[in-house]
Amino acid sequence: MKEIGFLFPGQGAQAVGMGQDVYIKSKEGRAVFDQANEMVGFPLSNLCFDGPDSELTRTVNAQIAIYVTSMAVLRALQAFSSQLRPVLACGLSLGEFTALVALDAISFEDGLNLVQRRGELMEEANQKNPGTMASILGLSLEDCTALCKETETELANLNSYDQMVISGTVDAVRQACEVAKKKGAKRALPLKVGGAFHSSLMIHARKGLEEALHKVKIKEPNGTFISNVTGEPVSNPETIRSLLAKQLTSPVQWVKTIEAIGRMGLKELFELGPGGVLKGLARKINPTLKVTSVETNAELEELKVILVDS
Repeated sequence: MKEIGFLFPGQGAQAVGMGQDVYIKSKEGRAVFDQANEMVGFPLSNLCFDGPDSELTRTVNAQIAIYVTSMAVLRALQAFSSQLRPVLACGLSLGEFTALVALDAISFEDGLNLVQRRGELMEEANQKNPGTMASILGLSLEDCTALCKETETELANLNSYDQMVISGTVDAVRQACEVAKKKGAKRALPLKVGGAFHSSLMIHARKGLEEALHKVKIKEPNGTFISNVTGEPVSNPETIRSLLAKQLTSPVQWVKTIEAIGRMGLKELFELGPGGVLKGLARKINPTLKVTSVETNAELEELKVILVDS
Protein backbone atom coordinates (compact mmCIF):
# COMPACT_ATOMS: atom_id res chain seq x y z
CA MET A 1 0.00 0.00 0.00
CA LYS A 2 1.35 3.40 -1.02
CA GLU A 3 1.89 6.13 1.56
CA ILE A 4 -1.20 8.32 1.75
CA GLY A 5 -2.20 11.33 3.82
CA PHE A 6 -5.70 12.42 4.81
CA LEU A 7 -7.06 15.97 4.85
CA PHE A 8 -10.30 16.91 6.61
CA PRO A 9 -12.40 20.04 5.95
CA GLY A 10 -13.57 22.71 8.36
CA GLN A 11 -16.63 24.88 8.77
CA GLY A 12 -17.92 26.32 5.51
CA ALA A 13 -17.71 22.99 3.67
CA GLN A 14 -21.26 22.03 4.65
CA ALA A 15 -24.00 21.68 2.02
CA VAL A 16 -27.50 20.27 2.18
CA GLY A 17 -27.44 16.67 0.91
CA MET A 18 -23.94 15.89 2.14
CA GLY A 19 -23.34 12.29 3.12
CA GLN A 20 -26.72 11.02 1.98
CA ASP A 21 -25.57 8.59 -0.70
CA VAL A 22 -22.85 7.25 1.61
CA TYR A 23 -25.56 6.69 4.23
CA ILE A 24 -27.68 4.81 1.69
CA LYS A 25 -24.95 2.72 0.07
CA SER A 26 -22.45 2.04 2.88
CA LYS A 27 -23.47 0.23 6.05
CA GLU A 28 -20.32 1.55 7.73
CA GLY A 29 -21.16 5.11 6.77
CA ARG A 30 -24.74 4.65 7.88
CA ALA A 31 -23.57 3.34 11.25
CA VAL A 32 -21.62 6.56 11.84
CA PHE A 33 -24.68 8.73 11.21
CA ASP A 34 -26.94 6.48 13.28
CA GLN A 35 -24.57 6.58 16.24
CA ALA A 36 -24.22 10.35 15.93
CA ASN A 37 -28.00 10.81 15.84
CA GLU A 38 -28.29 8.97 19.12
CA MET A 39 -25.39 10.81 20.74
CA VAL A 40 -26.44 14.37 19.84
CA GLY A 41 -30.09 13.71 20.67
CA PHE A 42 -31.68 14.78 17.39
CA PRO A 43 -31.75 13.49 13.77
CA LEU A 44 -28.50 15.08 12.58
CA SER A 45 -28.62 12.93 9.45
CA ASN A 46 -31.92 14.54 8.41
CA LEU A 47 -30.37 17.99 8.83
CA CYS A 48 -27.40 16.96 6.66
CA PHE A 49 -29.56 15.38 3.96
CA ASP A 50 -32.58 17.72 3.87
CA GLY A 51 -31.58 20.95 5.61
CA PRO A 52 -32.81 23.60 5.85
CA ASP A 53 -29.61 25.38 4.93
CA SER A 54 -30.28 28.12 7.49
CA GLU A 55 -30.07 25.55 10.29
CA LEU A 56 -27.22 23.52 8.77
CA THR A 57 -24.99 26.60 8.53
CA ARG A 58 -25.38 27.51 12.20
CA THR A 59 -22.03 26.96 13.92
CA VAL A 60 -23.53 24.65 16.52
CA ASN A 61 -24.88 22.39 13.74
CA ALA A 62 -22.36 22.82 10.91
CA GLN A 63 -19.39 21.60 12.92
CA ILE A 64 -20.89 18.30 14.05
CA ALA A 65 -22.45 17.79 10.61
CA ILE A 66 -19.09 18.15 8.85
CA TYR A 67 -17.32 16.00 11.43
CA VAL A 68 -19.86 13.18 11.13
CA THR A 69 -20.01 13.31 7.33
CA SER A 70 -16.21 13.20 7.11
CA MET A 71 -16.11 10.26 9.51
CA ALA A 72 -18.79 8.43 7.53
CA VAL A 73 -16.73 8.81 4.35
CA LEU A 74 -13.62 7.65 6.21
CA ARG A 75 -15.34 4.54 7.61
CA ALA A 76 -16.83 3.72 4.22
CA LEU A 77 -13.38 3.94 2.67
CA GLN A 78 -11.73 1.87 5.38
CA ALA A 79 -14.39 -0.80 4.99
CA PHE A 80 -12.99 -1.42 1.53
CA SER A 81 -9.47 -1.87 2.80
CA SER A 82 -8.67 -2.59 6.43
CA GLN A 83 -5.02 -1.96 5.56
CA LEU A 84 -5.70 1.65 4.58
CA ARG A 85 -3.98 3.68 7.27
CA PRO A 86 -2.73 7.23 6.69
CA VAL A 87 0.88 8.09 7.40
CA LEU A 88 -0.37 11.62 8.00
CA ALA A 89 -3.66 13.35 8.79
CA CYS A 90 -4.46 17.00 9.33
CA GLY A 91 -7.52 19.17 9.13
CA LEU A 92 -8.60 22.76 8.72
CA SER A 93 -9.90 24.13 12.02
CA LEU A 94 -12.54 21.64 13.26
CA GLY A 95 -11.02 19.14 10.81
CA GLU A 96 -8.19 18.69 13.31
CA PHE A 97 -10.52 16.65 15.50
CA THR A 98 -11.42 14.37 12.59
CA ALA A 99 -7.74 13.97 11.76
CA LEU A 100 -6.94 12.92 15.32
CA VAL A 101 -9.70 10.30 15.23
CA ALA A 102 -8.31 9.02 11.93
CA LEU A 103 -4.92 8.66 13.63
CA ASP A 104 -6.43 6.82 16.63
CA ALA A 105 -5.44 9.63 19.01
CA ILE A 106 -9.05 10.39 20.01
CA SER A 107 -12.09 8.12 19.95
CA PHE A 108 -14.97 8.87 17.59
CA GLU A 109 -17.26 9.44 20.56
CA ASP A 110 -14.91 11.87 22.29
CA GLY A 111 -14.33 13.66 19.00
CA LEU A 112 -18.05 14.15 18.46
CA ASN A 113 -18.59 15.38 22.01
CA LEU A 114 -15.70 17.83 21.68
CA VAL A 115 -16.86 19.16 18.32
CA GLN A 116 -20.41 19.57 19.61
CA ARG A 117 -19.18 21.45 22.67
CA ARG A 118 -16.83 23.52 20.51
CA GLY A 119 -19.70 24.65 18.29
CA GLU A 120 -21.81 25.58 21.31
CA LEU A 121 -18.97 27.55 22.85
CA MET A 122 -18.21 29.41 19.63
CA GLU A 123 -21.85 30.48 19.30
CA GLU A 124 -21.79 31.64 22.93
CA ALA A 125 -18.55 33.55 22.32
CA ASN A 126 -20.11 35.37 19.39
CA GLN A 127 -23.06 36.39 21.55
CA LYS A 128 -20.66 37.82 24.13
CA ASN A 129 -18.30 39.42 21.58
CA PRO A 130 -20.07 39.74 18.20
CA GLY A 131 -17.85 39.61 15.16
CA THR A 132 -17.40 38.32 11.65
CA MET A 133 -14.77 37.35 9.06
CA ALA A 134 -13.76 38.28 5.52
CA SER A 135 -11.73 36.63 2.78
CA ILE A 136 -8.94 38.74 1.29
CA LEU A 137 -7.61 37.62 -2.08
CA GLY A 138 -4.59 39.05 -3.83
CA LEU A 139 -2.63 40.60 -0.96
CA SER A 140 0.60 39.23 0.47
CA LEU A 141 0.99 38.13 4.08
CA GLU A 142 2.92 41.30 4.80
CA ASP A 143 0.16 43.46 3.30
CA CYS A 144 -2.55 41.60 5.20
CA THR A 145 -0.61 41.93 8.44
CA ALA A 146 -0.36 45.68 7.88
CA LEU A 147 -4.05 45.79 6.99
CA CYS A 148 -5.00 44.09 10.25
CA LYS A 149 -2.86 46.47 12.27
CA GLU A 150 -4.40 49.48 10.55
CA THR A 151 -8.02 48.33 10.99
CA GLU A 152 -7.77 46.55 14.36
CA THR A 153 -8.66 43.19 12.82
CA GLU A 154 -6.76 39.90 13.15
CA LEU A 155 -5.41 37.30 10.74
CA ALA A 156 -7.58 34.19 11.10
CA ASN A 157 -6.59 31.87 8.25
CA LEU A 158 -3.51 31.77 6.05
CA ASN A 159 -5.08 29.58 3.38
CA SER A 160 -2.62 30.13 0.53
CA TYR A 161 0.07 32.59 -0.44
CA ASP A 162 -2.47 35.14 -1.68
CA GLN A 163 -5.65 34.13 0.16
CA MET A 164 -6.09 35.18 3.78
CA VAL A 165 -9.07 35.41 6.09
CA ILE A 166 -9.39 38.14 8.70
CA SER A 167 -11.53 38.33 11.85
CA GLY A 168 -12.82 41.16 14.00
CA THR A 169 -15.85 43.17 14.95
CA VAL A 170 -18.42 43.73 12.21
CA ASP A 171 -17.45 47.39 11.81
CA ALA A 172 -13.72 46.65 11.80
CA VAL A 173 -14.04 43.91 9.18
CA ARG A 174 -16.23 46.15 7.00
CA GLN A 175 -13.59 48.88 7.18
CA ALA A 176 -10.82 46.37 6.47
CA CYS A 177 -12.57 45.22 3.29
CA GLU A 178 -12.73 48.81 2.03
CA VAL A 179 -9.07 49.43 2.86
CA ALA A 180 -8.01 46.11 1.28
CA LYS A 181 -9.61 47.07 -2.03
CA LYS A 182 -7.77 50.38 -1.98
CA LYS A 183 -4.53 48.47 -1.37
CA GLY A 184 -5.12 46.39 -4.51
CA ALA A 185 -6.87 43.28 -3.23
CA LYS A 186 -8.54 41.31 -6.02
CA ARG A 187 -11.37 40.54 -3.64
CA ALA A 188 -12.39 41.48 -0.11
CA LEU A 189 -15.50 39.49 0.68
CA PRO A 190 -17.34 39.37 4.02
CA LEU A 191 -18.13 35.76 4.94
CA LYS A 192 -21.44 34.38 6.20
CA VAL A 193 -20.11 33.00 9.47
CA GLY A 194 -21.32 32.97 13.05
CA GLY A 195 -18.46 34.87 14.63
CA ALA A 196 -14.90 36.15 14.52
CA PHE A 197 -13.28 32.72 14.57
CA HIS A 198 -9.56 32.25 15.26
CA SER A 199 -9.27 35.61 16.96
CA SER A 200 -9.17 37.07 20.45
CA LEU A 201 -12.97 37.46 20.32
CA MET A 202 -13.15 33.67 20.81
CA ILE A 203 -11.48 33.73 24.24
CA HIS A 204 -14.69 32.52 25.94
CA ALA A 205 -14.82 29.50 23.64
CA ARG A 206 -11.14 28.75 24.20
CA LYS A 207 -11.54 28.64 27.98
CA GLY A 208 -14.56 26.37 27.74
CA LEU A 209 -12.88 24.05 25.27
CA GLU A 210 -9.84 23.77 27.54
CA GLU A 211 -12.16 22.46 30.26
CA ALA A 212 -13.77 19.95 27.90
CA LEU A 213 -10.41 18.75 26.57
CA HIS A 214 -9.11 17.99 30.07
CA LYS A 215 -11.85 15.36 30.43
CA VAL A 216 -10.81 13.49 27.28
CA LYS A 217 -8.10 10.89 26.76
CA ILE A 218 -5.68 11.80 23.99
CA LYS A 219 -3.09 9.29 22.81
CA GLU A 220 -0.02 9.75 20.66
CA PRO A 221 -1.20 9.81 17.03
CA ASN A 222 -0.59 6.70 14.94
CA GLY A 223 0.97 8.80 12.19
CA THR A 224 2.00 12.40 11.62
CA PHE A 225 -0.35 15.12 12.86
CA ILE A 226 0.29 18.73 11.90
CA SER A 227 -1.13 21.47 14.13
CA ASN A 228 -3.01 24.45 12.71
CA VAL A 229 -1.40 26.69 15.32
CA THR A 230 2.21 25.87 14.49
CA GLY A 231 2.07 24.36 11.04
CA GLU A 232 4.47 21.72 12.31
CA PRO A 233 4.14 18.04 13.33
CA VAL A 234 3.26 17.40 16.98
CA SER A 235 2.88 14.05 18.74
CA ASN A 236 2.86 14.73 22.49
CA PRO A 237 -0.73 14.26 23.75
CA GLU A 238 -0.55 17.13 26.24
CA THR A 239 0.82 19.48 23.61
CA ILE A 240 -1.98 18.46 21.25
CA ARG A 241 -4.52 19.08 24.00
CA SER A 242 -3.19 22.59 24.53
CA LEU A 243 -3.01 23.42 20.82
CA LEU A 244 -6.58 22.28 20.12
CA ALA A 245 -7.82 24.95 22.52
CA LYS A 246 -5.30 27.59 21.48
CA GLN A 247 -6.40 27.14 17.88
CA LEU A 248 -9.65 29.01 18.60
CA THR A 249 -7.78 32.26 19.21
CA SER A 250 -4.87 31.68 16.79
CA PRO A 251 -4.59 31.94 13.00
CA VAL A 252 -4.83 28.70 11.04
CA GLN A 253 -1.41 28.12 9.49
CA TRP A 254 -2.57 26.15 6.47
CA VAL A 255 0.25 27.32 4.19
CA LYS A 256 2.83 26.06 6.69
CA THR A 257 0.86 22.81 7.01
CA ILE A 258 1.01 22.06 3.29
CA GLU A 259 4.66 23.14 3.16
CA ALA A 260 5.42 20.69 6.00
CA ILE A 261 3.70 17.90 4.08
CA GLY A 262 5.88 18.71 1.09
CA ARG A 263 9.03 18.46 3.19
CA MET A 264 7.95 14.99 4.29
CA GLY A 265 8.09 13.88 0.68
CA LEU A 266 4.46 12.74 0.72
CA LYS A 267 2.91 13.06 -2.73
CA GLU A 268 -0.66 11.76 -2.44
CA LEU A 269 -3.49 12.99 -0.23
CA PHE A 270 -7.17 12.17 0.12
CA GLU A 271 -9.52 14.98 1.17
CA LEU A 272 -12.33 13.15 2.97
CA GLY A 273 -15.64 14.90 3.60
CA PRO A 274 -17.87 17.60 2.14
CA GLY A 275 -16.65 20.24 -0.29
CA GLY A 276 -13.34 20.23 -2.09
CA VAL A 277 -11.73 23.41 -0.83
CA LEU A 278 -8.58 21.81 0.55
CA LYS A 279 -7.71 20.28 -2.81
CA GLY A 280 -7.74 23.72 -4.40
CA LEU A 281 -5.67 25.29 -1.65
CA ALA A 282 -3.09 22.50 -1.81
CA ARG A 283 -2.77 23.01 -5.56
CA LYS A 284 -2.03 26.71 -5.02
CA ILE A 285 0.60 26.06 -2.36
CA ASN A 286 2.29 22.95 -3.78
CA PRO A 287 1.23 21.95 -7.31
CA THR A 288 3.25 18.71 -7.09
CA LEU A 289 0.85 17.26 -4.51
CA LYS A 290 -1.86 14.96 -5.84
CA VAL A 291 -5.05 15.54 -3.84
CA THR A 292 -8.22 13.54 -4.47
CA SER A 293 -11.45 14.88 -2.97
CA VAL A 294 -13.73 12.12 -1.72
CA GLU A 295 -17.29 12.84 -0.58
CA THR A 296 -19.80 10.84 -2.60
CA ASN A 297 -20.22 7.11 -3.05
CA ALA A 298 -19.25 7.48 -6.72
CA GLU A 299 -15.96 9.10 -5.66
CA LEU A 300 -15.42 6.30 -3.16
CA GLU A 301 -15.87 3.74 -5.94
CA GLU A 302 -13.36 5.57 -8.14
CA LEU A 303 -10.89 5.64 -5.27
CA LYS A 304 -11.23 1.90 -4.80
CA VAL A 305 -10.02 1.40 -8.38
CA ILE A 306 -7.02 3.64 -7.71
CA LEU A 307 -6.14 1.69 -4.57
CA VAL A 308 -6.47 -1.66 -6.32
CA ASP A 309 -4.20 -0.52 -9.14
CA SER A 310 -1.62 0.66 -6.61
